Amino acid sequence: MKILLLGKDGQLGWELQRSLAPLGEVTACGRNEADLTKLTELRALVRATSPQIIVNAAAYTAVDQAESEPEQAFLINSEAVDLLAQEACLLNSWLIHYSTDYVFDGTENGAYVETDTPAPLGVYGQSKLSGEEAVRASGCQHLILRTSWVYAARGNNFIKTMLRLASERDELKVVCDQIGAPTSAELLADVTAYCLYRLQYDASFSIEKSGTYHLTASGITSWHGFARLILEEAFEHGVELRATAKNVLAIPTSDYPLPAKRPANSQLTTEKIRNTFNLELPPWQLHAKRALAEIVSCNGLTQKKFP
Repeated sequence: MKILLLGKDGQLGWELQRSLAPLGEVTACGRNEADLTKLTELRALVRATSPQIIVNAAAYTAVDQAESEPEQAFLINSEAVDLLAQEACLLNSWLIHYSTDYVFDGTENGAYVETDTPAPLGVYGQSKLSGEEAVRASGCQHLILRTSWVYAARGNNFIKTMLRLASERDELKVVCDQIGAPTSAELLADVTAYCLYRLQYDASFSIEKSGTYHLTASGITSWHGFARLILEEAFEHGVELRATAKNVLAIPTSDYPLPAKRPANSQLTTEKIRNTFNLELPPWQLHAKRALAEIVSCNGLTQKKFP
């Protein structure tokens, strides 16, 4: 099986290189090999590769910056995705595309299901929704995997930001009125590979599964709760920090204004993907602790403060 992976150097793309390798021949491309702002070159790459699976882990993810450069956000998150979907349709290939909780406005009382009406609050969410719509309209076989609060041991993310700030300050102020499920790139990559295996190699799995799915770790927390867990685990690993978990103060979103509005409720119901692919999703704390342990180990943080 030939797989074309886009966005290999991002948090998710890095993990996908590992998880997809056992499934077949993976052509992994970063921005240098596959620039999603250059549509003609992107089309040529897909046709030259002629993959059976296209996995698109590339995206414009600068949520606040998108407010001032919407054309760039829509070019990468919508127009390039539309092109990939069209090419997948021509090749009769599967397209795996990742979307976000930001397609919703966060006003739902409970968790969002896949059929709830999207209402993005800002340019980033609007561009991601536009990409979703392009995939569905193309008629290609696809999995659109909506997720939330992604992090990894590699790259810049919330865990590393909290560790850095806790090494510099005596107390941290973190938003407590936004809730969701922190989801590791490792989990996303592993579930992607598992779903592709079932779709391609399981003879008993013949029912059409193309569609949109929510994929997050189980359970919920706030950014404040996530930050406290990070510092609690850092303490257990012997990391030298100025601020500890008890010094993480809860603040409302209104005290931390940003250019782009965030959904207050990012809960996504995962029943559809769990039932369709017969899998269980671990509690969010599991992979968060694993990522923290890897960050500590790789950076030697038990020997010195976070750089």
